[in-house]
Amino acid sequence: MGARETALNVLIACRQQKAWSNSVLKEYISRDRLDRRDAALAARLCYGVQQNRGKLDFYLAQLLTGKVKDLHPVIHDILHLGLYQIYEMDKIPTSAAVNESVDLAKKYCRRQKFAPGLTNAVLRNAVRSKGTLKDPTKLEDKYSHPAELIRLLSADLGRDKLEAMLAANNTVPPVVAQVNTLKTTTEMLAAELEGEGVMAQPHPWMADCLVLSATGNLEQLKAFQDGLFYIQDPASKLAVLCAQIPAEINMQILDCCAAPGGKSYAAAIASKGAAKVQSCDIHPHKIGLIETGAKRLGLTNVSAACHDATVDEPAWHGKMDVVLVDVPCSGYGIIRKKPDIRYKDPKTMEDLPALQLQILRTQATYVKPGGVLMYSTCTLLKRENSQVVNAFLENHDNFYLEDLELPEGICQDSRGMLTLIPGEHETDGFFICRMRRKA
Repeated sequence: MGARETALNVLIACRQQKAWSNSVLKEYISRDRLDRRDAALAARLCYGVQQNRGKLDFYLAQLLTGKVKDLHPVIHDILHLGLYQIYEMDKIPTSAAVNESVDLAKKYCRRQKFAPGLTNAVLRNAVRSKGTLKDPTKLEDKYSHPAELIRLLSADLGRDKLEAMLAANNTVPPVVAQVNTLKTTTEMLAAELEGEGVMAQPHPWMADCLVLSATGNLEQLKAFQDGLFYIQDPASKLAVLCAQIPAEINMQILDCCAAPGGKSYAAAIASKGAAKVQSCDIHPHKIGLIETGAKRLGLTNVSAACHDATVDEPAWHGKMDVVLVDVPCSGYGIIRKKPDIRYKDPKTMEDLPALQLQILRTQATYVKPGGVLMYSTCTLLKRENSQVVNAFLENHDNFYLEDLELPEGICQDSRGMLTLIPGEHETDGFFICRMRRKA
């Protein structure tokens, strides 16, 4: 099975099973035993189509004699794959894009006898018309974000920041490695990675952080297997560093919504292995993943357990020096990594602020007097960020906001809350604020 067929299967699975493309893609690449080159192509095709659906449909409407909405779903997927190769990938021969799309139509649309002919005609028309079709002007078509989502984001971000963010959402996110400074240094890791054929450049503002390229399968790298680094966006690590965790043996840290474990690892390393980090998640199958990662990194001070962050645990009351609260959210800050998030109905996420506030209130009871409560999300909506924090502080006068210590060029608002926006900071979209319990 080739890269294009794998990509098609991922698109079909995402549509039929409502699954996330990143998890399905990883599973199908392994299932289909794609080599490094085909795996990269399958990923590019899958994410490229997800990121450009609206734009591709805008072009399809000019290439079809019928209506786009009347296309059979699988034929629609195949045409998207073909068009993406023709219009967005310069190194793909157009003959390969057309011919392999026709072959996919023959194999996957046997009941639609017209499918191969339609696919061939539309894509050959696309080749002939390349550079002559009208380009989209509306943001929802140009950047393939639903109009309702654009309105929602524009209301909180403003039009001046909106378009840069939408454009950033359609870029390929960098692979960012956080150095396990308990085992190595940034310089030593960079040299070792380059010895394995991986390009590694220091991150512009995050210390002990490398931006990687030409990685192939990360898990096959010796440096990865030896636990010299883990993958985490700088914004997520910043949410931990802003807690200012000291290297004290008696420090107690709780990461209440921990999976996949990056914040727990960052906290353990920031404490130089001295603090005790309790890493919790509601999903039992993710506990093993956290434990496996901690073992690979040699972090013996991290322990993982299955726990619902909304459920009170009396044994933890007033015991934690730092509680990290990275709550479930709409995920609008990580659309470039999970492009299908943009197509989720925003109405299904309107109840999230109530859940976030419930989690924050529960976790606050675990903070000892003088301790720190970190609240973060990977979304950009005020209703899930500053409004949740304000609602919490209105009824918890024993907590107060503190200014964040931030890298140069990154600015918090007047109250000490930080929103990182894709297109501005070259990170995931992220919200961070730090609260301290009165001593």
